Amino acid sequence: MVPGRGGRNYAGQGSQKGGSYGAAPRTVFEGRKIRMKILVLGHKGMLGSDLMFRLTAAHDVTGIDSGDFDITAGDDCARVIAECSPEVVINAAAYTNVDGCEADRERCFAVNAGGVKNIALACRGRGIRIVHFSTDYIFDGRKETPYVEADPPAPLNVYGASKLEGERFLEAFSDHWLLIRTAWLYGQNGKNFVKAILEKASAVKTIDVVDDQIGAPTYSRDLAAAVQLLIEGGQEGVYHLTNRGRCSWYEFACKILLYAGKTDITVRPIRSQGLARSAVRPAWSVLSTRKFSEETGKTMRFWQIALQDYLGLTGCRG
Repeated sequence: MVPGRGGRNYAGQGSQKGGSYGAAPRTVFEGRKIRMKILVLGHKGMLGSDLMFRLTAAHDVTGIDSGDFDITAGDDCARVIAECSPEVVINAAAYTNVDGCEADRERCFAVNAGGVKNIALACRGRGIRIVHFSTDYIFDGRKETPYVEADPPAPLNVYGASKLEGERFLEAFSDHWLLIRTAWLYGQNGKNFVKAILEKASAVKTIDVVDDQIGAPTYSRDLAAAVQLLIEGGQEGVYHLTNRGRCSWYEFACKILLYAGKTDITVRPIRSQGLARSAVRPAWSVLSTRKFSEETGKTMRFWQIALQDYLGLTGCRG
């Protein structure tokens, strides 16, 4: 276990002009904000690390990762919860290899669904609130407008199905829960699309990227900031959280290279059928963040602004 180190603000670099979110740790729920004891599961991952740094300035935060416990073992989950006695458990642990899930369905469901059930049962009856993360991939992509929280799920792949079952276990076995659906996540830790494009750009001059899948890129720091707002506001239920706007993977790649100053790289749009992938992805997976904005008075930053912040922070801005 790694106790959080207080006093460091790991927020985005910008300001909150116009009520956008992703900068200073300020909340519209100031009257309800109290210091809480929080446990972050999967604290070394992309989102988990940003949650740790974001929350430690205001709360007593402990992080634990896969090397310290087995989320697929109910007894181990119960042990960790009992030892930490948290008020809030944030589950940032997941099996996120979308194509890998097709080949390893058993492990995928054990982590993304069974693990959620184990955590929920360990917290049940203790007054502990669980914050859990799900995905745009629980939807089939047949809508032409952004998905709202109440839209019926219909996953196209094993990963999406496992996350949906995790959602259902959370609702069935947890007393107090906050479910965040997000999409196209990138950040400093771990593998992600932004890093992959920049790595390819250092090796080749032409990159093929699909242009028939539409979604909303989401910077993990901005997501962590919005999650903090909901936690401190005592919110429960389902919320969609992504950066604002939408684009194809092709458009995303073009902006990455433009902002990184790599204008000598050619990006070619291709169809999804042109990629040898095991898992089918939804063609449209844009999530509506209206509920979050209406309840908090805040809006997520546009994805282009968040991307520029990320590239600047990592030293990749052109």
